[in-house]
Amino acid sequence: MDLVPVSEDEEDAEAAMGEGTTIRIDPVVVQNMNVQSAPVERRDLRHHIRTVGYLEYDQERMVTVTTKYSGWVEKVYVNYVGEPVEKGQPLFEIYSPELVQTEQELLSALRYAGRFDETAEEAQRRATGLVEAARTRLGFWDISPEQIAELEESGEIFRTLKVVAPASGIVMKRVKGLEGMAVQPGMEIFHIADLSSLWLSVEVFEDQVAWIAQGTPAEVTFTYFPGETFRGTVQFIEPEFSEETRTLRVKLAVPNPGGRLRPGMFATVVFAPVAARETLAVPSLAVLRTGQRNVVVVDLGEGRFEPREVTLGHEGEGYVAVLDGLAEGDRVVTSAQFLLDSEASLQEAVRKMIAQRSEHEGH
Repeated sequence: MDLVPVSEDEEDAEAAMGEGTTIRIDPVVVQNMNVQSAPVERRDLRHHIRTVGYLEYDQERMVTVTTKYSGWVEKVYVNYVGEPVEKGQPLFEIYSPELVQTEQELLSALRYAGRFDETAEEAQRRATGLVEAARTRLGFWDISPEQIAELEESGEIFRTLKVVAPASGIVMKRVKGLEGMAVQPGMEIFHIADLSSLWLSVEVFEDQVAWIAQGTPAEVTFTYFPGETFRGTVQFIEPEFSEETRTLRVKLAVPNPGGRLRPGMFATVVFAPVAARETLAVPSLAVLRTGQRNVVVVDLGEGRFEPREVTLGHEGEGYVAVLDGLAEGDRVVTSAQFLLDSEASLQEAVRKMIAQRSEHEGH
């Protein structure tokens, strides 16, 4: 087969796709190959972690209603679990001999203090001290200032006092058969949870923990609300790994202003922390991975291309960090690299054939 003469540039081509090789291809051929390139640019690369979890009550927004005195519940205003309550809303009325006695002491102290005018300073001071002591004792028993003021203004002893909700939320626990029950100090009568924010409990593996810290944001989705994305923030990381699953439990705070989210719902969680900030990066498709080295093809313009071996860093979101081998502003080929490789290999084969023929003719 007759050999076809090639140009001097092609004869001078080095080994195909080798380090330092520059290959030249007719611009028309480049266009037919649909060779595309992208610039080497600085960007943030994120590390994506995908996991699942479930919603639970925010432990920082849960309150327990109890009493600091013994007594009997005579009337209940909140009767079932799941009922919403507002802060200051009456929950039940209680009769307590200790409260009645302290009320009597307060009213007696007020009447006693009223007997002295400003000239009897010592007696006035003692009487005022008795009034303040009775008020303080009622305050220690969680009797509100409004209730104390109402008692003083009316001058009449209240047989029962209303116990009100200390916070707004949903009743998540209530003692059964509460009306008529005798209660003791410390007895848990109601549990109220504020659902304006919930905790999302997820588990992450050992190799993922390094990317997550308190305050790390995450995207949260629910099958109950297709197309919607909620935001969560890492609130707490448990200190100990599970020996069975080798995972660590993480709690995220998820705002719930509309009250649509409920404890027990399952969710998909995606963390995307920044793994490399303002690093040189190229599209992952631009890298030819041989197993022993990583190569990109640099577009030098005017149909000239140069393969370069690169050192890679973190990879994510379709990009990979380049630690060595490229500079900002270089352009790398993102498609048809294998066609360029074939063209370069063909040029190298022709060069070797010409070299062998020249050597044969020389003899």
